[in-house]
Amino acid sequence: MSIESEVFPLPTNCQRLVCFLALQARPLLRSYVSGSLWSEANEQRAGSSLRSALTRLRHPRYSLVEVTSDHIELSPLVTVDLREGEALARRVLDPSQELDDPAELDDEVLSADLLPDWTEDWVLVEREAYHQLRLRALEALCRRLTAARSFGQAVQAGMAAVAGEPLRESAWRALIEAHIAAGNVAAALREFDAFRALLYDELGREPSSEIRALVEGLKLN
Repeated sequence: MSIESEVFPLPTNCQRLVCFLALQARPLLRSYVSGSLWSEANEQRAGSSLRSALTRLRHPRYSLVEVTSDHIELSPLVTVDLREGEALARRVLDPSQELDDPAELDDEVLSADLLPDWTEDWVLVEREAYHQLRLRALEALCRRLTAARSFGQAVQAGMAAVAGEPLRESAWRALIEAHIAAGNVAAALREFDAFRALLYDELGREPSSEIRALVEGLKLN
């Protein structure tokens, strides 16, 4: 966590509490929070662990968590980068929303998965949901940047989508289409060959007729 550009290191229990509240984004019963985060402890010890984490989260100038006798939630003053990523993804995916200048979009917020090193159940569900959302958004962004003739950024968005899920054909299609639009035939063919080899090695399958048609058309030209 950072406060006014200053890194504010948090103990592990505080990190878990902040992330749990950030993912829920609504007031939660204290008993629910303590029971979820310290499920292996009895109710008394779980409540004690929650109180300890709250004490260590105190900051001299800012209230990071809002607490009542029954409920707890993250302060609205805390900015959660996950929410920024979700908002950008939905904006990119909504064709009714104009993007004034797609090249100015900060696609870095879509470049990483949620808490990739965490293995707790309450993280896994949220991570998979965000993973799928950001991949669809990166593909859409790749195509919108291609349409705007911002080919370099389109390729970067397409490569980020491919890196997120290397066997996802729709991501490779968006990337290859960006190369074709930019006139980079060799790059398009190279990407197709890389995808075909990977797909065969991993699944023993061939690419679909849809993506093959992109390359076959290139060879005919």
